[in-house]
Amino acid sequence: MTTQSKINQPSMNLLSKYDIPAPRYTSYPTVPYWEKSPTKTEWMDSLKKHFNKDNTKWSMYLHIPFCETLCTFCGCNTIITKDHKREHPYVEHMLKEWQIYLSEIPNIKDKELKEVHLGGGTPTFLSSEHLVHLMSTLFKDIKKAKDFEASIEVDPRRTRPEQLKALYDIGFRRVSMGVQDFDPEVQRLVNRIQPEQMTLDLTKKSREIGFTSVNYDLIYGLPKQTKDSIRVLAEKTLEHRPDRIALYSFALVPWIKPTHRLYKDEDLPMGLEKRELYEISRSILMAGGYKEIGMDHFALETDTLFKAVKEDKLHRNFMGYTHHRTDILLGLGVSSISETPDTFHQNEKKYPIYQRSIDKGEIASLRGHQLTDKDQIRREQILELMTTWSTKLDDQEHEKNVKVFLAELINDNLVEVKDQTIFVKESGRPFLRNICMVLDERLRLNKPTQQVFSKSL
Repeated sequence: MTTQSKINQPSMNLLSKYDIPAPRYTSYPTVPYWEKSPTKTEWMDSLKKHFNKDNTKWSMYLHIPFCETLCTFCGCNTIITKDHKREHPYVEHMLKEWQIYLSEIPNIKDKELKEVHLGGGTPTFLSSEHLVHLMSTLFKDIKKAKDFEASIEVDPRRTRPEQLKALYDIGFRRVSMGVQDFDPEVQRLVNRIQPEQMTLDLTKKSREIGFTSVNYDLIYGLPKQTKDSIRVLAEKTLEHRPDRIALYSFALVPWIKPTHRLYKDEDLPMGLEKRELYEISRSILMAGGYKEIGMDHFALETDTLFKAVKEDKLHRNFMGYTHHRTDILLGLGVSSISETPDTFHQNEKKYPIYQRSIDKGEIASLRGHQLTDKDQIRREQILELMTTWSTKLDDQEHEKNVKVFLAELINDNLVEVKDQTIFVKESGRPFLRNICMVLDERLRLNKPTQQVFSKSL
């Protein structure tokens, strides 16, 4: 059976029908709907309250913004530079930021850290020495959980074996590699020349060193990707056998990222053509032994992400899917986002402003949101949908309203609502973002007048 025959005409009609702008729901409320930013005191008070609770579990995110070159598809907050003299001052500012938190909330040291993740930018822009200095200094003040996990995003073009060995020696066991596509023409158009052998060599080296989980970040919908090229990408990925795969849709947002305007419309797969790239990849990966995890993710049965699904422990936050459920996510570095059960907080995006605040001994706040009681309920329901494919509704009245909003999706046999519960059907999984919108009352009551979110499919 060909991939095309698996995507029958009714399914293609549904894909066209529901391919609308929709949030990715790494948070609720979504960032465009944050409205009640906490003061720096309120943010600290929220952290103190939740760190003071018994059995608080927390995770940490460290943002390294530097990249030597600009990948034109990228939507991250980055600083493009080849000046490695910037490493030391940035690391020191992150450590100063950490000390600000410790001085205000000293009992952080007593709470078990479940997970730390370095993202970017390019974390391996930092030298081995600076990576070790940063992490070993932080770890001196941190109590690690027994199942603690440390992970890092790496760019195979900028990562050396000695960096991986240094990270392994201080406790890192998971590495996530930016791959995107192996096709040379696609790589040229997105300004990321990365030969396949380079990725394969780093994968092998990571495993030789002892890393127990290797993730590949792939993207579908990039310029010049075709059904044939995406098939090659999926098949080559099978050969490399990463433990996890994140297969992201290219979020075309030229109103946010001007570099997206560099692409020609005729080069970009759109709509049904774009979605078919995902379906081809998904078919090949699942036939090759990978299990679909939530939205956009795949894992081998031996990986902790799959085990989290089986044990009903899968979690989702600003870092994406994780097998650890934590109460607090503390972000350090420019633009990092933190969260507690009742508050979101984002650091300044511009390094000079971040730097000045830290030098004054202040948290570098940009914005945030204090969740109402209703926000917290909806946040948990959306999280359940994103991780378990179902969620309990408030009451009969809520069920009635949900049925009205989801009427077409129900009629199209994509979702079921009964016993005051939403159930996403197997056929409805591609439309998860659409289904979550039923719980997003802020979006429904205040629809944006201009495009804010990327397309859902």
